[in-house]
Amino acid sequence: MTTEVRVPQLPESVADATLVTWHKKVGDPVNRDENLADLETDKVVLEVPAPVTGVLLALKKDAGTTVGSGELLAIIEENARATQPKAKKAEPAPAKPAPAKRDEAAAKLSPAVKRLVEENKLDAGGITGSGRDGRITKGDIAHHLESQPEGARVDQRVQMSRLRARIAERLVQAQTTQALLTTFNEVDMQALSGLRARYKEAFEKRHGVRLGFMSFFVKACIEALRRYQVINASVEGNDIVYHEYFDIGVAVSTDRGLIVPILRDADGMSFADLEKAVTGFAERARNGTITLEELTGGTFSITNGGVFGSLLSTPIVNAPQSAILGMHKIQSRPVAVGEQVVVRPMMYVALTYDHRIIDGREAVQFLVAVKEVLEDPARLLLQV
Repeated sequence: MTTEVRVPQLPESVADATLVTWHKKVGDPVNRDENLADLETDKVVLEVPAPVTGVLLALKKDAGTTVGSGELLAIIEENARATQPKAKKAEPAPAKPAPAKRDEAAAKLSPAVKRLVEENKLDAGGITGSGRDGRITKGDIAHHLESQPEGARVDQRVQMSRLRARIAERLVQAQTTQALLTTFNEVDMQALSGLRARYKEAFEKRHGVRLGFMSFFVKACIEALRRYQVINASVEGNDIVYHEYFDIGVAVSTDRGLIVPILRDADGMSFADLEKAVTGFAERARNGTITLEELTGGTFSITNGGVFGSLLSTPIVNAPQSAILGMHKIQSRPVAVGEQVVVRPMMYVALTYDHRIIDGREAVQFLVAVKEVLEDPARLLLQV
């Protein structure tokens, strides 16, 4: 008895997907719910699970093919056993390395390393792995590339992934359809850093998650959004849509590109809820299990370039939202406090906004409100 493997039903917002890779080949045994292939959409990578246990009888689509919901991908012979090839007489070993070694090396690659191998058009069989059981690591790839002859001029042409192409499309769209402007301020992080240092151990012990700065920034932004509601609005045609809820996007960097999961109704979440959600987003985004629903919508976004060492930047709005807050690296530097010059941990913050509906006065006041809350965290309890 044979069973068809078809493309899962894609969400309404996704027209098609790219078949990135097959994890099985014809003749391989498969178990029910085992991942057979990866499908890449504009936002996430979806797995194609085996519907039954058996043997992979045929592949109907090649890697790199664009597919739609319900299209036939493969056929499984249910409850069959893999056919073992008959033994052949020994033959002299070939002069060249056996291809099986290359196949074996390729089979040991993690998704991230495999991507580097493909992007740099490398032969995995020719790279010595330093990882466990001889696995190739990212460091091995970097060392291999560095060992290439000095002065060699090499051009590599790699097709954009669907996610990268979608990111490029959305960023260009934001630049060409919105009147983007950025305003800056700086935040004295001493009070917030001290508060975090005092309670981070107790917080983690009670809630099972580390206390970071992102939850404070989310809370501070929500307080400022309450005061200046147009920052939380969006443009639809000739209308301004004021959102009476706070769905905050938090940018997460992955090997495939930047994605923005959404904290829905973030105003009703505790600090622990926010930290758990953000940590979960980061883990699922990097292992490819985040869902499309978690990436859809949002009324305002926050991005943190400081984790990569950025001191100052002008983030681009995540359309159709109208504003985005950029966090940056905390750097100790001398500042004037009263009549004295003291060294404080300072962070530059940036607000990029759509000037079509947000005036400079509102943008500046919003950023000042965020600054005031972060520099005096007690305001979060009193909502002042």
